[in-house]
Amino acid sequence: MSGNQKAVILVGHGGLPKDCPREIIQQFKQMERDRKSSGKPASPQEIDLEKLIRDWPRTPENDPYQAGLKALAEKLEPLLKGASLVLAYNEFCAPTVEDAVADLAKRGVTQITVVPTMLTPGGSHSEIEIPGILDDLRGHHPSLDIRYAWPTDLGLMARMLADHLKQFDG
Repeated sequence: MSGNQKAVILVGHGGLPKDCPREIIQQFKQMERDRKSSGKPASPQEIDLEKLIRDWPRTPENDPYQAGLKALAEKLEPLLKGASLVLAYNEFCAPTVEDAVADLAKRGVTQITVVPTMLTPGGSHSEIEIPGILDDLRGHHPSLDIRYAWPTDLGLMARMLADHLKQFDG
């Protein structure tokens, strides 16, 4: 890739792998709760645990959420008129949005549109966390045109759901 290349990052929530030891997940979640209540930055141990969980080997059996997001991406990519499509995850899975943007920047992409799969208004991931991450990334990558495809048009979503429901009519 080079020049005025466009890309889309499809951001899913991310799920915990079923075979990751519960003790690791519990320890990570406790450290995260403690950090959020204290307002302090993440400790090196918390960062290491998050990386361990995010980088855990994934299969459709141990992470059906990731498999589902990949299946959605396979249906979406041909509709993107040549834009590259990459996946990223808000939590628990790699790559992060930050890693996906950095990789695309290295590949010469100049315009990135980020679209979350979390579509309804009121969710902290889509309305607060992802926009905050993108603001930080714009500062780190000033030459990139980073767009956020949010909020989702509720009329469009309602029509999609109505069309979907037709298959269940008797």
